[in-house]
Amino acid sequence: MSQVAPISMTEAVGYAAIECAQETPAEQTLVLKQDRLFLVSTAHGDITPPGRCSLGLFHDDTRILSHYALRMRGGPPSLLSAEAPRTYTAQVDLAIKDLPFGGDAWDPKNAVHVRRELVLSDRLHERVTLTSYFKEPLEYWVELALGADFADIFEVRGWQRDGRGEFVAPVWTDRDLAFGYVGRDGRLLRSVVRFADPPERITPTGVRWRFALERHAPHRLEWEVSCAEPQVPGGHTPAASVAPAPAPLDAARTSLENRYRTWRRECTRWHTDVPKFDVTLRRAVDDLRALYVAVDGDEVLSAGIPWYSTVFGRDSAITSLQTLSLNPRIARDTLRYLARRQGEREDPFTEEQPGKILHEIRRGEMARAGEIPHVPYFGSVDATPLWLVLLHETWRWTGDLGLVRELLPHAERALTWMDSYGDLDGDGFLEYARSSDKGLINQGWKDSGDGVPFPDGSLPEGPIALVEVQGYAYDAKVRMAELFHALGRPDRALALRSEADRLRRAITGAFWQEDLGTFALALDGRKQPIRTITSNPGHLLWSRVPTAEQARRVTGHLLGPGLFSGWGIRTLSAEHAAFNPMSYHNGSVWPHDNAIAVFGLSLFGRARDALPVVRALHEASGRADFNRLPELFCGMTRQRGVRPVRYPVSCSPQAWASGAFFMLLQGMLGILPEAPARVLHVRNPVLPDFLNELTVSRLAVGDARVSLQFRRHGERTLAHLLEVSGGSLQVRIELG
Repeated sequence: MSQVAPISMTEAVGYAAIECAQETPAEQTLVLKQDRLFLVSTAHGDITPPGRCSLGLFHDDTRILSHYALRMRGGPPSLLSAEAPRTYTAQVDLAIKDLPFGGDAWDPKNAVHVRRELVLSDRLHERVTLTSYFKEPLEYWVELALGADFADIFEVRGWQRDGRGEFVAPVWTDRDLAFGYVGRDGRLLRSVVRFADPPERITPTGVRWRFALERHAPHRLEWEVSCAEPQVPGGHTPAASVAPAPAPLDAARTSLENRYRTWRRECTRWHTDVPKFDVTLRRAVDDLRALYVAVDGDEVLSAGIPWYSTVFGRDSAITSLQTLSLNPRIARDTLRYLARRQGEREDPFTEEQPGKILHEIRRGEMARAGEIPHVPYFGSVDATPLWLVLLHETWRWTGDLGLVRELLPHAERALTWMDSYGDLDGDGFLEYARSSDKGLINQGWKDSGDGVPFPDGSLPEGPIALVEVQGYAYDAKVRMAELFHALGRPDRALALRSEADRLRRAITGAFWQEDLGTFALALDGRKQPIRTITSNPGHLLWSRVPTAEQARRVTGHLLGPGLFSGWGIRTLSAEHAAFNPMSYHNGSVWPHDNAIAVFGLSLFGRARDALPVVRALHEASGRADFNRLPELFCGMTRQRGVRPVRYPVSCSPQAWASGAFFMLLQGMLGILPEAPARVLHVRNPVLPDFLNELTVSRLAVGDARVSLQFRRHGERTLAHLLEVSGGSLQVRIELG
């Protein structure tokens, strides 16, 4: 193997810059993910044209394959089908026509069947099986075009850089081809393609096989693509010849199947009398497992595939809250991961502050080189109070006071951050104003640049105090008061309860708009209310801030024609000039946002009012690919006989979309745990009209497992206790 030999980007991959003028539409792609690796390909299984901004094989925010195209004699092939039955595996079936081979009337028109099987483990495995249906043998060839531009994921999403590192000339043996790149951080990145059968020819841009293709005699080719951890160059590119032979694809797939089977056994089982709804729930369970990543010695949930395959504080906390009824492991992992990376110092570039919970962490070249602040980046005003809410809610589900004691120092620091750094002007509200010119302008969950508008679409000057964030802060103080009481610190509990009461009165006084019958979206930098009608007050219901009368009037907006599209609750009312159903946050529909609002309605005894939302999301998932709720969809008013309009770059799967139905069902069924007291409340359950029966099996509450059955009789839903095992638990079915 030769010394590291720098070459230009054009020499390496055939283009001089990452162009993002055109993306491959989501409906024309296959998306796979396992751990820190994800693939976005065309439906054919290719990454082509080379360098297309929305396609690639990525590891730790770096594109380790930017060109990956299968070519063969008689092609290009026709697509027969493409499916991803699990997030880690896909099957693509292609056909080669007889015409290029001079076929006659007796030959089949689809003469050669090509099956591509792809599996992601810690690498990409692919097997191609070719089967001929010609009467005579064919002299056949297959080529695999390859290239790696090692683009950072921020480049792939359109970030303009002022420079890149150096490419290393590809090296190869008779069984592998290795690409290399030294980033601006001085780290050497490598991706290696290893072939089970030596190709006839290997070049810096791909490989070629030749073979005889006999009638009805399948011919298989298999290879894998892997990457190495970034390393400081030692003067030589490690020899590809010492690399092990490719691991069998079937073994990798079987191992993953066993891992997912174990995950499903660990989770609560939700079963209904509607098979299609059950498919949606099973898909969500598998997707949540797929979103796990193992980093820095921890396993934790990432936010979404493809572009947010990393940890986000807010997303992980909300998803954990949604899924405590499914598997409390998600919450425990999230709490510990975020606590270990809690802010310790002041850093204006990353917006880190003592006690603050991170927003987003990235591991690509741009983060390592300091071009972006995501190392981690702390530009989130709500992740910190949400972490506190999650700590308490996890205790309510698990009764694990040991976990609370373990994390209490982090909770104390989070509370201190809320009262100091989080409250920029001392008025008792949490506000944000970015300190990094590369940070987010808006730092709540609607974090697009135009995500906090006035009704006419104009944008406010900061600092901004979002209404839902004040609710999270109120809820965090109420919950932490209960935890301090449980820990034998009544004085601290009383002080927090008093602070919460003052904050609740302040929220109502500053944000409630009597003439609108709802709460303002936010306060601007002059403390003037931003009187935009949005879904945000639905979060305030979840935090139990409004009065019963205010909750009634907010409900009218959430389910009225301005916000309710027929497919769900919009983020912003269609009655405003700022409304755009194709925007990210100003009129789109987000399933997680709907789930929080529905749970909030249930806490005010208004679960029945929320039934149209549950039905709408069920029908939306039934019309979506793989029966999967996407991150968001467009907010056009529903028309008869069509499905929701796709948002062009929506993540799917996405963590808090996958968790949405579990929160919806918990709210509808009135499932409220009190594990420290060994009690489970089932309060006024309601089933939507498309379900007659629902069974929850092995729901974990403390150290007990409980199974419940719900049956709908007209407008009345009855609950039946089937079994309690593993520990002591009193189940109180409260029908009022």
